[in-house]
Amino acid sequence: MGRSLFERGLTPGSSGNISVRLDDGGYMVTPTNASLGFLDPARLSRLDADGKLASGDAPTKEVPLHTALYQTRRTARAVVHLHSTHSVALSMLPEIDPRAALPPMTAYYLMKCGATALVPYYRPGDPAVADAIKGLAGKYSSVLLANHGPVVSGETLEAAVFAIEELEETAKLYLLLRGLNPRYLSPAQVKDLAKAFGVVLPEHSPHAPASS
Repeated sequence: MGRSLFERGLTPGSSGNISVRLDDGGYMVTPTNASLGFLDPARLSRLDADGKLASGDAPTKEVPLHTALYQTRRTARAVVHLHSTHSVALSMLPEIDPRAALPPMTAYYLMKCGATALVPYYRPGDPAVADAIKGLAGKYSSVLLANHGPVVSGETLEAAVFAIEELEETAKLYLLLRGLNPRYLSPAQVKDLAKAFGVVLPEHSPHAPASS
């Protein structure tokens, strides 16, 4: 998965990190300063349930970001964080609503990402970003870190990767269509998708379907 993301230019250099929650309550995490394109399975960081390094190289400094999502999204079994170009660009635009960074542009964006929150800029590795994530109270599986990049949780590693790819493609669509007055999905269409596919949108999201 890491190699695929890297080879398609979704996270350059040694940026980005991936974690998976293990059955014993610990985590497998990509190491610090590791390129997702050249991961060595033997050097992956294994953390115990208390977050202490059990084996492998030192973990990414973004561990607090990952653990905050696991703590607030109980169904999350994997977290992916990238520095993908269009998502980073989106996070820098002044008109972005922090409660819904993207409008309901496509069915698959809603199905895979729900709504996306935007949190303020924090220095990479700053523990305060964990507090910002926890402040979302588990309502979002996809989050944009301002001037930094997206972070997405999923019930499997594949689900998290597919969702963050969908987020990046939707951010690209938004930038391509910005200022062109595109047609978004209507509230009725959003409500239909939510019902058909079990999409749960935050109640305070302006794009959430009205309750019946």
